[in-house]
Amino acid sequence: MTGRTVIRGGLVITASDEIHADVLIEDGRVAALAASGTPAAEAFTAERTIDATGKYVIPGGVDAHTHMELPFGGTFASDTFETGTRAAAWGGTTTIVDFAVQSVGHSLREGLDAWHAKAESNCAIDYGFHMIVSDVNQETLKEMDLLVEEGVTSFKQFMAYPGVFYSDDGQILRAMQRSAENGGLIMMHAENGIAIDVLVEQALARGETDPRYHGEVRKALLEAEATHRAIRLAQVAGAPLYVVHVSAMEAVAELARARDEGLPVFGETCPQYLFLSTDNLAEPDFEGSKYVCSTPLRPKEHQAKLWQGLRTNDLQVVSTDHCPFCFVGQKELGRGDFSKIPNGLPGVENRMDLLHQAVVDGHISRRRWIEIACATPARMFGMYPKKGTITPGADADIVIYDPHAEQVVSAETHHMNVDYSAYEGKRLTGRVDTVLSRGEPVITEREYTGHAGHGVYTPRSTCQYLN
Repeated sequence: MTGRTVIRGGLVITASDEIHADVLIEDGRVAALAASGTPAAEAFTAERTIDATGKYVIPGGVDAHTHMELPFGGTFASDTFETGTRAAAWGGTTTIVDFAVQSVGHSLREGLDAWHAKAESNCAIDYGFHMIVSDVNQETLKEMDLLVEEGVTSFKQFMAYPGVFYSDDGQILRAMQRSAENGGLIMMHAENGIAIDVLVEQALARGETDPRYHGEVRKALLEAEATHRAIRLAQVAGAPLYVVHVSAMEAVAELARARDEGLPVFGETCPQYLFLSTDNLAEPDFEGSKYVCSTPLRPKEHQAKLWQGLRTNDLQVVSTDHCPFCFVGQKELGRGDFSKIPNGLPGVENRMDLLHQAVVDGHISRRRWIEIACATPARMFGMYPKKGTITPGADADIVIYDPHAEQVVSAETHHMNVDYSAYEGKRLTGRVDTVLSRGEPVITEREYTGHAGHGVYTPRSTCQYLN
């Protein structure tokens, strides 16, 4: 561990403040901040000085929704914890919360242990876990209490994917009742999977097999219906609810209504829903398969409502749902049958830059950028102020960000282990320059200087919006 580092002359941006300040780092943590040029700042001494003049100094991103090495549809997500966390660092993200999976017939503990084994000593940045609950029974419910105690404080359930991850309303209610008692947070994939499967079967029978039909059968109304049902089940259970990857304006409306009623209901969206649309799913020559994810991409008019939700705080978080599958050999499994295309997009490396572009484009403010990408996910999942901000005592997870650098997104230059980019050719203003994780340089002036095994498992407290 190096001793002290000082970052000089940058504009420090957190969710609450913007200040030209120097940042002193000691033993992996933020030791002090002082306004640049003042005697207090001049008094900072360190072995290493980073010049941030003309740049932003921001907290490392917290991506609270990733799927490294996820088994899906007979294959695996193409990023390992090693490649995925390295790519995250390149994109200015310094903490991920990935999903450990309980298989039906197995315990939560077995699933969690398996994910610990995948991640341990392989990560370039810090990581935590949520738990996917696929098999609600008395034993599982007891295990949920134990997991909360040891820092796995959020549990994901699926109203989609019958036969794989699906939980029925009774199972969902039981898990929600348990989380109401133990302080855990239920995360919900809100789509009516039973109804969607009927529409899939009917579409295929009509010969509608192309990727674009994936978006047509997974109807926005069925996302809204499931969102409404999840909210009401949570209300009956007296439990908080976090709805993942919200893509449809009708679902945003359900969240807004619940929040207006004063319910502890939260929503996340993802960059793909803010920047991509069904136009991408309709790309010819099976190119549309690159954009198959669930919830699906929506028609362009939904984007404005998602941005509005982020501005009004009806949506609080932007995560990636990073779940990459290569076009060659993986996405191609669904040629002739869209229902066999592995669901997921690569994005862990692109999120911070895309959201900075949203600042440039006037969708959100600089502080809101940090709020939805760093501070709120850290608070939502019990890691604040250790993660998600720059304040004395916080982990020195800090990004030196060049707001003027221009880049063109491409699979040629990205670091995710996948053979295409969902944003190929997109021009962005803003780019990561240097990344520190607990004070250690992982990216140094656009060079990777990190290593697998630097990242450590981070236990989490319960949701900090419920205290």
